[in-house]
Amino acid sequence: MREMKPFSMVAKPHKDIFEKKLRMDVFAADLWYVFKGEGPEEYKDPNLFFKKTYLTQGLNNILDVAKMRLNGEGGDPIIQLQTPFGGGKTHTLIALYHKAREMGANVVVIDGTALDPKDVNIWEEMERQLTGKIDKLKGPTSPGKDKIRDLLVSKQPVMILIDELLEYATKASGIEVGRSNLASQLLAFIQELTAAISTVENSMMILTLPSSETEHFDSEAEALYHNLSIKIQKVVGRVEMIYTPVQDEEIYPVIRRRLFSSVDEEEAENIVDEFIDYADQENILPKKIDKSEYKKKFIQSYPFQPEVIDILYTRWGSFPEFQRTRGVLRFLSLIVNSLRNSKNSLIHLSDFDLNDETIKRELLKYAGHEYDAIIASDITLPTSGSKEVDVTLGSAYLPYNIGTKVSTTMFLYSFPTGLSGKNGASIKEIQLSCIDVDIPSNIIEVAINRLEDNLLYLHSKDNRYLFLNKITLNRVKEIKKEGITDEMIREDEENLLNKILGKKVFDVYKWPYNSKDIPDTKNLKLVIENDKDLLIDFLENYGDRPRVYRNTLIFLSPLESERGVLRNAIKDKLAWKLVIEDKLLDLTPDQKNEVNKKIRELENDSKEFIRNLYRLIFLPSLDGLKEIDLGRHPYGMDHSIEIDIQKRLKNEDELTEKLSPLIIREKYLKGKRHVETVKIHDSFYKTPGEIRITSEEVFKRSIREGVKEGLFGLGDFEDDKPYCKFYKKVCSPELVHGELLIDAEICINFAFEPPTSEEIKNDILKSDDCVETPKILQLYAKLNPAVDKNIICQSVQSAIIDGVKKGDFGLGIKEDEKIKCISFQRDCLVDLVYPEIIINPDLCKEKPLHPPFEITPEDIKNLYLDSSDFFETKKITESIVSESPELDFNEIRQNVKVAINQGIKRGYFLLGILEEGTPKCLKKDELIPKLTIDEIIVIPELCKKDVISEIELELEVSLEKVADIIKMIAYLKGPFDDVDTKAKFNIIVKDGEISASDYENKIKETLEQLDISPSVELTK
Repeated sequence: MREMKPFSMVAKPHKDIFEKKLRMDVFAADLWYVFKGEGPEEYKDPNLFFKKTYLTQGLNNILDVAKMRLNGEGGDPIIQLQTPFGGGKTHTLIALYHKAREMGANVVVIDGTALDPKDVNIWEEMERQLTGKIDKLKGPTSPGKDKIRDLLVSKQPVMILIDELLEYATKASGIEVGRSNLASQLLAFIQELTAAISTVENSMMILTLPSSETEHFDSEAEALYHNLSIKIQKVVGRVEMIYTPVQDEEIYPVIRRRLFSSVDEEEAENIVDEFIDYADQENILPKKIDKSEYKKKFIQSYPFQPEVIDILYTRWGSFPEFQRTRGVLRFLSLIVNSLRNSKNSLIHLSDFDLNDETIKRELLKYAGHEYDAIIASDITLPTSGSKEVDVTLGSAYLPYNIGTKVSTTMFLYSFPTGLSGKNGASIKEIQLSCIDVDIPSNIIEVAINRLEDNLLYLHSKDNRYLFLNKITLNRVKEIKKEGITDEMIREDEENLLNKILGKKVFDVYKWPYNSKDIPDTKNLKLVIENDKDLLIDFLENYGDRPRVYRNTLIFLSPLESERGVLRNAIKDKLAWKLVIEDKLLDLTPDQKNEVNKKIRELENDSKEFIRNLYRLIFLPSLDGLKEIDLGRHPYGMDHSIEIDIQKRLKNEDELTEKLSPLIIREKYLKGKRHVETVKIHDSFYKTPGEIRITSEEVFKRSIREGVKEGLFGLGDFEDDKPYCKFYKKVCSPELVHGELLIDAEICINFAFEPPTSEEIKNDILKSDDCVETPKILQLYAKLNPAVDKNIICQSVQSAIIDGVKKGDFGLGIKEDEKIKCISFQRDCLVDLVYPEIIINPDLCKEKPLHPPFEITPEDIKNLYLDSSDFFETKKITESIVSESPELDFNEIRQNVKVAINQGIKRGYFLLGILEEGTPKCLKKDELIPKLTIDEIIVIPELCKKDVISEIELELEVSLEKVADIIKMIAYLKGPFDDVDTKAKFNIIVKDGEISASDYENKIKETLEQLDISPSVELTK
């Protein structure tokens, strides 16, 4: 965007307009003084006069008619100039005067305001000007048309210019002439004069009659003036032609010619184009005129924006004494003079400097001097509302003085005063008169709104703004506002909070006085508190005892930098309510509607402001309190604050309505066999910074999902061991003591349904002769891949042993395709290795076993461990075979295994292995005899040397080592099924004191809540 030149370099003012001391008499055009050779050169000098005069179509027409008439070429003999007051008639008469003299005609000038009828009458003055003496027309009565005609013929060409005839007639009505008066004689003379002129080809008369009445002395004189006007109109109306020298649309070039010596039209068009394009972009161009027409109008009026001339010419020009064209010229010359140092590329209404005494005095002549104080208090004083708005719009806009410009524009649009639809300025009219291409037009609207709240005499109706000389309701409101107390503001703030907080998500507590006002329960609580110093006390304490459920507190506190705007809105709202309630004000219905509208708007604004104030969330965390700023609230969103808080906490993972079971497994079960559900649940509410759930159902749902998905199981203790009741199936957690979440690996084994002998007989053996036992193991392992292989192995062994004993099938071997039944309907041990088989019971019955070989656990103990601490199991079988070779080897082997197994159960001996000749005891889960090389039976005393089967420790540690002790206990729970631990705390405190009530309420009550009774309790 290129830099535009100042208007004074584009449209160069006449020298007299730009003089430091502007002479206003240059606009006081007076035909009489020109006739006498007096007054400003601009009017006396024909060349200078026409140089500064724009020849309108009307003026050109009149001059052409005059030229024709004076040359005897026809034309109207009588011309009436009918204009509003100040409509250019005097200027036209002076133009005719100079043109007539230039043509060599005799010119008679009659000015009704200059002549005194007591001294001279018009016909005598006419003869004196034409002949230098008063002779044939002398006397108080009209001389008759013949004498007049003779005079005109003798002096033609003659032009008679009569101005202010009604003024003279009014004065003449008070002078008696016989039985009539001089005014009546004047009417007769005018009638005779018009008749005479019409017969003299080279003579003409131009007289002026105003188109509307101006101020006159009193009602009687005004009535006389009116009657005379009618009579004169009747007299001249028979022969005259009415001309209007200046049409309304010609006012622009008239003014520009008079005030400016030259205009750079190309540069002016560039400036106008830039302004119009920007105004069009901002959608503030006038709607009633086409853009191209507005541009044409603008170029004609440049450097003035068209609205400048329109407002002065049409609105201010409606004041009778304003003198339309002359008044506009006078006023605009003052404006141009005041802006002689301005860098503005054009002149807006908003550029009028109402602080300039000359400009202000010129306006007050018409507006009334009562507006002097109004201009000062609302617009020009440094303490005025307009200056305050200049500042409050921000430093970026301060150089533009937007508040002052807007109020200046509204003032100029305000006259004539009244509240009709045509008075005042609309928002778009104000924007059009105030915008600068460097600022957005919407800032003007912001300024209007602020001025409406700050100015004392600015009124509005139907979105049109104007100044009136009566104080606005805003001022009444400001007075009421001074009586609004802090208590009233706090009460309204609480009411606003009640409307926007909501109570569907949280239990809400506003401004509690102490920590006991906030219940110590598992419900989520939203605590509204202004004093942030109290938050830690509320978090840690419930009255005189420590708070248990700390993680249920959510604090909402104000951002104090936002309090001022809310406080001001509340005060305004309460003040407007007082205005409505004040019956002495006697508000009109329109005023009541306006005030109620403001109250509604402020109520809505206050709801937004209080949201922006109460926006800081403080949450319990491991490090104290975590702060979250909700930020500014989107305007118009009407859901409750608690919904905003809920959404934000969910986004921040600080509140959840859906808890993933994976989180439960990873956070609470990782590295553990089981954990009580109630402990996890309590931690949600007790531990600051823990997962925060909206209700216990969230946790229950997560457990149900996790159990069904197989992430963990749900159960309790049986025989002091975790027992998985629910795994991969529907469950209903109760969150009670003893209820456990159990590691999935444990639950997998619990969930495994071990095979039965009937199942093996009916589903596997069926009608076959035999099935290899390793294949049975492989089948169940394949069906249950997640189950511990040892558990499957043991369950298959147990089912086969049970089946053999019940006679569902037999146990034997298959060698060289021959089936041999070894055990049937008696105890056995199963190896689950080839060539071991289960056999159709019919086959075992067909070939009954010979009397079984018998060996007891006692036999083994006495024969093989009587003189030795250990003995190899394989050698037991070998020794029996060597002594009784007729016995079946496999049967011997089976019976030895059974006997060893029974001996182990009875505690006669244990199993072990030889490692480089040294016996080593096996673990409990490995005590199944296999009769392999290096397997041995061992006396129990030998095993007790290497293992510890019971531990009991009593120890005293400092508090910081407790965590390590807990880890040690977790390790012991692996090899031992029964681990009973109790922590003993020895608490000794000295060198300080607390009150007895604090001890009772904070120490003893805490112990009671934890169901702990100290074995020693000493206090001093």
